[in-house]
Amino acid sequence: MQVDFRLGAQRFVALNGGPQFPHSETVSLQVYVETQEDLDRIWTGLLAGGGEETMCGWLRDRFGLSWQVIPTRLGELLADPDPERVGRVVRQLQTMTKLDIAPLEAAYNG
Repeated sequence: MQVDFRLGAQRFVALNGGPQFPHSETVSLQVYVETQEDLDRIWTGLLAGGGEETMCGWLRDRFGLSWQVIPTRLGELLADPDPERVGRVVRQLQTMTKLDIAPLEAAYNG
């Protein structure tokens, strides 16, 4: 009914609530990465064995658990006080499935 596990230094507890409580995007795990190489590696690993890409950096792994794989740079870009820059980044983000840092940077820079 319960499993304890760690991802890095973070401890998690997962409960089996039965079939009346299916997985949904209301619960997701966020993974922050520094580089595109790390993002690509983690994204590919989470999709292995039957995962499914969704949108804007989200995916479901083969067990149906939702993940967000997010470059730390995205937070920096979205924190800019210039609403035009932020708007360009958001519009670019909305076109993506797996996030790609280079186009986000390009949108930010206009």
